[in-house]
Amino acid sequence: MTIDAPALQALFDALHSRGYTVVGPTVRDGAIVLDELTSATQLPYGWGVDTEAGRYRLRPRGDTAAFANSAGPQSWKQVLHPARARMWSADRSTGAVVTEPPEPHRYALLGVRPCDLAAIRVLDRVLAGGRHPDPIYTGRRDGNLIIAVECTEPGATCFCTSMGTGPHADSGFDLALTEMVDDSGHRFLVRAATPAGADVLAAVPHQPAEEAAVRQAGDAVAQAATRMGRRLRTEGLPEMLAASRQSPHWDDVASRCLTCGNCTMVCPTCFCTTTEDVTDLTGEHAERWRRWDSCYDLDFSYLHGGSVRTSGESRYRQWISHKLGTWHEQFGSSGCVGCGRCIAWCPTGIDITEEAAALFSLQEAAEREDPTS
Repeated sequence: MTIDAPALQALFDALHSRGYTVVGPTVRDGAIVLDELTSATQLPYGWGVDTEAGRYRLRPRGDTAAFANSAGPQSWKQVLHPARARMWSADRSTGAVVTEPPEPHRYALLGVRPCDLAAIRVLDRVLAGGRHPDPIYTGRRDGNLIIAVECTEPGATCFCTSMGTGPHADSGFDLALTEMVDDSGHRFLVRAATPAGADVLAAVPHQPAEEAAVRQAGDAVAQAATRMGRRLRTEGLPEMLAASRQSPHWDDVASRCLTCGNCTMVCPTCFCTTTEDVTDLTGEHAERWRRWDSCYDLDFSYLHGGSVRTSGESRYRQWISHKLGTWHEQFGSSGCVGCGRCIAWCPTGIDITEEAAALFSLQEAAEREDPTS
């Protein structure tokens, strides 16, 4: 099916009438961010982005495309796994301890990129799977409608093709859009993958897709796969990282890394949290909050007597080794989806693909010098 760009408002209306809160991309504070949207007019029509290591800039496009931009500073993690959540509160005067019930939400996630579909699958496995699902996550995840948008404009820091997560959307969505803007107009090829998606699509003006439109959309996505700004070598990557624990390259990375944790905050699959207790000035009211944590924080690896990872070298090594290596053993997949956010939003421009390539080169050089090792 195809829909014209003006029909996006009908899509919003159909979602709202079914009780969904629509969350999607919009322009704010010099970036394309995620927010609750009430109208299709809030989408970032005519805006693209330029990214590089340590750099992200909005730029006006010469057309009206709404989704022709690469990943911004926020991922869907902020919606489904919020940065702060209150767990309980207590009052000394009454002795009452109130546990926060899971807050029910019914979100329609609009504009989810294929790499972020893969990230949501990771979060589902970690936070909703197993014997002890996280009630905060499941309260925000259950009953969602996901509207994916296939990528036709990859950024300079994107490498989803290396990770097998894009730019084509193959699963994990209710509706999938492929945007086309040309002399024939502004329109979207739409695929419904679930009954819920088909129900919403039925309420939106649409027409059968012509073969030429299907071919054009497929060609645009296929061409995007050839224009990725980065590439990550994945064959043998976990084994290389395990063998590189004592590599001198970690010192080089540490000389550039600020251990600020930006990469973990923008990463769509980093899920670590900690808890903090706070009181009011009188000490009569107390609350416990859960908040995002980072393996770059000294307290993250604190054991009795001090932190285990005191150096920046050890903390960066822990992050990249877990993300690209031991995550496979723990969760059955890579922890990286190739979105490139950690590259764009690192203040010093550290590039995870370049660091992996450097470690591979050092390992291969060592093997040439000592073929028996």
